[in-house]
Formats: sequence, C-alpha cells, structure tokens
Amino acid sequence: MKYDVAIIGGGPAGYTAAERAAHAGLSVILFEKNALGGVCLNEGCIPTKTLLYSAKTYDTIKSAAKYAVKAENPEFDLSKIIARKNKVVKKLVAGIRMKMANGQVEVINGEAAIQGRIADGTLTIASGENTYEAAHLLLCTGSEAIVPPIPGLSETEFWTSREALQSKELPASLIVIGGGVIGMEFASFFNSLGTEVHVVEMLDKCLGPMDRELSDLLQAEYAKRGVKFYLSHKVTAVNGQQVSLEKDGETVVLEGEKVLLSVGRRPVTKGFGLEELGVELFRNGIKVNEYMQTSVPNVYACGDITGYSLLAHTAVSEAEVAINHIAGKNKPMSYKAIPGVVYTNPEIAGVGATEEELQAAGTNYTVKKIPMAFSGRFVAENEMGNGVCKLILAEDQTVIGAHLLGNPASELIIIAGIAIEKGMKAEEFGSFVFPHPTVGEILKEAVFS
Repeated sequence: MKYDVAIIGGGPAGYTAAERAAHAGLSVILFEKNALGGVCLNEGCIPTKTLLYSAKTYDTIKSAAKYAVKAENPEFDLSKIIARKNKVVKKLVAGIRMKMANGQVEVINGEAAIQGRIADGTLTIASGENTYEAAHLLLCTGSEAIVPPIPGLSETEFWTSREALQSKELPASLIVIGGGVIGMEFASFFNSLGTEVHVVEMLDKCLGPMDRELSDLLQAEYAKRGVKFYLSHKVTAVNGQQVSLEKDGETVVLEGEKVLLSVGRRPVTKGFGLEELGVELFRNGIKVNEYMQTSVPNVYACGDITGYSLLAHTAVSEAEVAINHIAGKNKPMSYKAIPGVVYTNPEIAGVGATEEELQAAGTNYTVKKIPMAFSGRFVAENEMGNGVCKLILAEDQTVIGAHLLGNPASELIIIAGIAIEKGMKAEEFGSFVFPHPTVGEILKEAVFS
C-alpha cells in the first residue's frame, strides 16, 4: 500500500488533485471522512445555487407580466425544492466517484491520521486498522463555519448554512448574522420566498472586500424588496428568537423565527495529525510557497486550509499547480485574477483590484463605468432592471480590475479576468469582437465609455 500521492480531503482541491495526478500516471490514494465533493458540493456552492435558481425562477414567474406573459398565483413547494437540490448533489457526487474510479484512484471513506515521516521522507497515514505510505502528501481538508462566542448562542438552536440547506419549512422571519457572500445569498433566497429577512453586519457595508459602489447598489435593491439591514452593528447576545445588537452605545433587539449564522469560515487544521509533520503555519492556516509546498518539501496544502482564498475555484487551481510541481512542471500559482461572485438576483461579480484597495495603497487609476442598460440584450431580458459595468485601469491603461452588477455577471467576469491575468491594455481588450446582441458586449462598451 505505497502510493506516489496521498490526499487528505475530497473537496474541490482534493478530487481535482486526484484526477490530475492519475492523469499524469501517478498512483493516488484519497481519504475523505464524509462525502466526496466536500463542503462545496454537499453543503455550499452547488446546493445553494440550486436553491437560488428555484427562487430566481419563482421571481421570474411573479414578474411575468412585465414581459407580457400572464401567470396568475404562482406557487412553490419548499420540500420539493430541497428534494431537487438533494438530487442534483447526489448526481454530481456520483460523477466525482466515477472520475476517481476511471483514474484508478483508491478512495478511502474514513478519517485519516498522519503518523509522520520515515527515514527516506516517505509519509505514513493511518485510516482504520490500515497504514498507507506515500511519497507526496496533499492536505486539502477545507474549512468549517466560524461560531463566535456570542453570549447565549450555544444555548440557541441556530442555523449555519448546513441546516438552512435542509429546512423543509419556511420560517416567517429570519435574522442573518453576517452580511458576507453566504449571508446575502441566503437573504436573497428566503426573501424571494416571502420570509421577512434581517441582515446584521459588523462592517459598514455588505459583501466585505467586494466593490463598495456595487455592493451598496445591491443592498439598496434588496432593501426595496423588504430586507432590513443593520450595518456597523455588533451582536451582543442571542436569546432564543431574540438577537441583541449594539451600535454607538444604543441597543436594538430583533426577533426572528430562525437565526442564521454566517460570519465566515476558518481552515480545518486539527483532527488529522498535522502536528506530526511540524509544518510552518501562517495566520490561521498553513504557509505555502508559489507551488503550494509547505515547509516540508513533499507535503503540499491546497484550498481553504491555506487560509488565503476560501473559494472552490481557487482550490482547483492550487491543486493543479501542486500536482504539476510533483510531476516536474514548475508553473507557479497566480492570484492576480481570482473572480469573486455572489449569486443573488441580480448577481454581482468582481475580479482584480477594487477602487478601495487602490485608494488604500495610494495607487493611481482610472475608472471606465457604464450602465448595463447600454447592452441591448440586457434591456431585452431585464425589464426595469439596473446594473453597472466597471473597469479599472492602471496609469498605463492596463486592465487591473472589473466589477459587474447584473445578470449574468457570474458568466461574464472571466472575460475580464483573462484580460487582467494576461496584462492586457484597454485598447487590446476592446479590440476583440464580441457577439451581438450579448450582455458581454458591455465590457467592450465600457472600454470606450
């Protein structure tokens, strides 16, 4: 039971690494204590987007009259929405399992415990009653929801994303603690289905590091839909269905049938014997170099465990970099153009630098900004809809940032991301021929705005 590569964790980083390693002709063993696909597929990215698509479909039907289509008294069935979500997840997990089988990856469904390194550097990992050896080890253990020490929270039956994704009963009211990506996506879902939603955020804006102007516009849109926001408010206590907030010495008490906690995630670094390796840590994760190597050369870390970018697509790219390095291809990881997307309705997406980051660094820049209504396709498909396309250029006119509010921002942001990664000047980016009519044309229009 000796392998070229052992991987702990079967999420996006882990299963991608396993597939790529097998493709490179390496023998691979993958340990996953829960389900293949990790948090992303089972409790995060995929199930939330499945729910949000149902909510978006319901929103579209409710507004059908704007498109001269008659649809009276539309209804939804939450239990069937949840059942469809489970079906989608099951199908995709089966697909990953098939990929592992096709690559002859040995999958161990159980906990892994690192035992250490023997004289020649070989790593030993135990699972159950068996011990395995590997020349290289990838740590892809992901992250877990942060539960802050708020007084009364531990005595309250609160939701995290896991519980919210399984609920078959619609709460009349919901208090979302945390206005980041997860919080805003669940606020969007439950608001669409008719729940009274309150969003509490310690910062003075929602969506953390995303472009402030577009974040504020999205917040304003949801405020019009009835979502109540409490920015710059600190949660001081949770008592059953009551949540106490404080701002500038004043206290506010909210009441909600359910409380959803979404204040962020942290790397999982305990429970699998990491201390046996003595790798160097950084902040709350594992320190790695540009090839995802830890301070122990034949040990790599990819995905959320590094604490750098807790995004599934970042994890996938990091896994590819690590396996390439093991296979002798030295292509470093680039974080220059990692897209961030919030799948609300409308969507918001960004890549590269924000104005706030550049202002804080004292960097000169110019902004090319245009309403999404300058796209004929957007107007045709978004009656009375608003949106913004913003490009950020360096002094030499290199594209260094792009931010979009409006559907389908999630599908368009990669176009700008490629320009940023390749260091394109605005003139070169604007020279590409975009098909007409498409919403994507807005990027070309923005260059010449």
